[in-house]
Amino acid sequence: MNINGTLLAQAIVFALLVLFTMKFVWPPIAAALDERASKIADGLSAADKAKSELSSANKRVEAELVKSRTETAARLADAERRGQAMVEEAKAKASEEGSKIIAAAKVEAEQQAVKAREALREQVAALAVKGAEQILRREVNASVHADLLGRLKTEL
Repeated sequence: MNINGTLLAQAIVFALLVLFTMKFVWPPIAAALDERASKIADGLSAADKAKSELSSANKRVEAELVKSRTETAARLADAERRGQAMVEEAKAKASEEGSKIIAAAKVEAEQQAVKAREALREQVAALAVKGAEQILRREVNASVHADLLGRLKTEL
């Protein structure tokens, strides 16, 4: 065998292999690589889009949280004002009830004082009659002297 012939035959086989590879093998591999590169690019752009959407969603969430906190604070302040108003109203009602009870107690005490005065007048009149009876050493008739006893009661 001739080395030149072998070398030439190998060069022809290599050229055929290169042509076959360029014609039939390389285009599907290049298409697969291009397809994969486009999928990766689409994935990266979708990731960037998702990242921006996440960022905007986080901003909206923060805005809602701030709004919720302010509403909660306003509701708490309103509830506290209502509670204070209810306490003040209850205090006013209690004070009013206390005033009514005190007034009723004063009226009752006044009535009891009047009754006690009347009872005392009766007792004083009875004692005066007894005293006069003992002074005169005779019996004084209360029914006979009712007019006199009535004037005595009013003077006392």
